[in-house]
Amino acid sequence: MTALELRHLSVTLRGRAVLRDVSLRVAPGELVGLIGPNGAGKTTLMRAALGLVPFEGESSLAAMPPATRARTAAWLPQAREIAWPVTVERLVMLGRLPHLAAGQRPTAQDRAAVDAALAATGLAQFRHRTATRLSGGEQARALIARALAQEAPLILADEPTAGLDPAHQIATMQRFRALADAGRAALVSIHDLGLAVRHCTRLVMLDAGRLVADGAPGRVMTPERLAQVFHVRGYFADTAEGPVFQSLDLLEKVE
Repeated sequence: MTALELRHLSVTLRGRAVLRDVSLRVAPGELVGLIGPNGAGKTTLMRAALGLVPFEGESSLAAMPPATRARTAAWLPQAREIAWPVTVERLVMLGRLPHLAAGQRPTAQDRAAVDAALAATGLAQFRHRTATRLSGGEQARALIARALAQEAPLILADEPTAGLDPAHQIATMQRFRALADAGRAALVSIHDLGLAVRHCTRLVMLDAGRLVADGAPGRVMTPERLAQVFHVRGYFADTAEGPVFQSLDLLEKVE
């Protein structure tokens, strides 16, 4: 069974090739970390997978009718803007819309999903607060809660730990890993390579729109690839406490 399948995906935007012939599969039970430098094509890959930008190739998600796709995949974009002054609870309840008929009121199951998402993100005490009055990090967590409340078999999250403090970064990745361990699937773009190797079951490395490596963290995070793609000297090790990574030195000046 496959939660997401991309075949020979290519994207050209404003005359520039952003993604080049990328194929990958994400299966239930996997937390796949999408890594690569700025401009590697990580965001474009997820948007193309959802059919949000024109592409060549095939995407199992984009091929679905919109209503089916909304029930199949939850999307957490990189932008964290909350446009309307609704309560946190109502914001998170928006994640349940794919499960409701037009005009249908939320059921006990919907309310339970919202309660669980608020608890998972540490926002239960803020449920009646206006979402636009939260701090930036709290707003980010509220949007994560909305995606979790959707209870889709697959979640695509673009830099979900950006703007969070270290404790909530770890908690967020633990939550995604728990979803995978429970049989769901997640594709998460992430810049923190330490978090990526610690929590992801698999890493997909992109560079300049091309797939460079795909596999277990220890196989992907080789010194050669770190030098080639990230221009850093790094240290990766499997320890008794789990895998760890630390970037040590720049290998060339970053412009």
